[in-house]
Amino acid sequence: MKNATIEFIQTGRRQRRRRWVLVTSVLSFFAVVLCGAMLMLGNTIYPVQDVVRVLTGEEMKGATFAVNTIRLPRMVAGLLAGFAFGIAGNTFQTMLRNPLANPNVIGITAGSSAAAVFCIIILQASNTVVSIASVIAGLITVVLIYVLSKRKPFSVGRLILVGIGIQAMLNAAISYLLLVGAEQDIPSAIRWLSGSLNGSQMDELPPLAISVLICVPIILFLSKDLSLLELGEQSAASLGVNTDRTRIILIVSSVVMIALATATTGPIAFVAFLAGPIAKRLVGVGFSNVLPAGLVGVNLVLAADLVGQFAFEVRYPVGIITGILGAPYLLFLLIRMNRKGQL
Repeated sequence: MKNATIEFIQTGRRQRRRRWVLVTSVLSFFAVVLCGAMLMLGNTIYPVQDVVRVLTGEEMKGATFAVNTIRLPRMVAGLLAGFAFGIAGNTFQTMLRNPLANPNVIGITAGSSAAAVFCIIILQASNTVVSIASVIAGLITVVLIYVLSKRKPFSVGRLILVGIGIQAMLNAAISYLLLVGAEQDIPSAIRWLSGSLNGSQMDELPPLAISVLICVPIILFLSKDLSLLELGEQSAASLGVNTDRTRIILIVSSVVMIALATATTGPIAFVAFLAGPIAKRLVGVGFSNVLPAGLVGVNLVLAADLVGQFAFEVRYPVGIITGILGAPYLLFLLIRMNRKGQL
């Protein structure tokens, strides 16, 4: 009887592992396909062999400029930002055990956005200053939300409500900055606030790339502890998790990625909100969905950007398309949580 139970558990674990590997492989495949499409499609469509020749250093009239200067930075920006938004959003949702507890809803993205808009419109600062200000503002916003919601017993619902209030104030500050800003700076700020990959340049991407290379391994290393935090504070502590230290590391890593992604592409709507639940539905339970959530974020951003570029007569920023996808899901989630008495 004991051996049969052990065999049953091991069989279930193998099935869940195979499912995780399959889902991750399929998401990676689609991400590669979308990256290729980003490089091939545009006003002029280049075949795969021409794109490969350009990427390997061969000079081709027209293709070299289009691929290396316009399409490659756009693709890399979408890849990095989607990965950062997806993993950071999933980390907050898992850690706080609530799908509404993501950086878009609780105001972290708004904090980074307000700092970036201030630097763009008022200070007319460089991209480096914008990135630094976004990170600092994101961390300050997290601390402010935590301090204002810190009462015993700890309530995720209270934290979310405080975050929504902070977000409303920050959005008001952004609106004020747009009103007092110079007329020639307003269009670029609005385009940035929509979340856009337009005008991405390779020299702007190293800070985001470095943050992803550093923070993602940290979150993956703590993925088991993150899964235990989903069981609750007391359960995680009883299983040996240093909850305070783990939560601080996860929050700082996620906020740094979110802030730099926001500074690079603008606040691409709902990617951090959608990636985690989609990955969890695809992967199921039993294995960490940190990496799948990042890949879902990549697929969402790249696919939405392609739709925004080529599906309509007018080209739309990627944030408009992801907003159209995310808003109905947010309403559905609020209705479902209200029926369950979770609001």
